[in-house]
Amino acid sequence: MTIAYVMINCELGTDEVIIEKLREIEQVKEVFGTIGTHDLMVKLEAENFEKIRDLASGIQKIEKIRTISTLIKKE
Repeated sequence: MTIAYVMINCELGTDEVIIEKLREIEQVKEVFGTIGTHDLMVKLEAENFEKIRDLASGIQKIEKIRTISTLIKKE
């Protein structure tokens, strides 16, 4: 199992809508708002690196998301 954390910056006032969209993704294990450099943080769990890469790419395409930064946990 591969674990990754995705930090998200979104348009002002859209965090709740984005959280709901993210919770629809099976591999999203946690999602919450943050205070600081990023607006949201997401924990992903998937079978392998390629699946994480595909998930991050899909998250980036969600409307109202400006930028993402992905950290993959070392095995």
